[in-house]
Amino acid sequence: MPFRHTHHTTSPRTTRTTRTTARPSLKTRLLGPKRTAHRVPAGTTTTTTTTTTRTTRTTGGHGAHTTGVHHHKRHATMGDKVAGAMMKLRGSLTRRPGLKAAGTRRMHGTDGRRSRRRY
Repeated sequence: MPFRHTHHTTSPRTTRTTRTTARPSLKTRLLGPKRTAHRVPAGTTTTTTTTTTRTTRTTGGHGAHTTGVHHHKRHATMGDKVAGAMMKLRGSLTRRPGLKAAGTRRMHGTDGRRSRRRY
């Protein structure tokens, strides 16, 4: 007596949900939400008043040039440049300007790592 294989059909266990709005693209996440211009209602007038002041020179004289302060800068390795670029990208995507600035400092070698010396 041969065994016959029967095919059992069952209802699907998972139901697929459809998204009503599209997922935001990388461009919209980078550029941020749509900014609307500030509109002035028709019929109202706006007046702008400006005041001018005299500019005075505070420092200087003839030939008084000051040199800039030397900013401590270390040699950034390739790993620092890659890590800084990833930090900068993550700060851009997550809208964290401090993280983006930290990535820029890491890439340029001005983040202050290895700046303390032991004598």
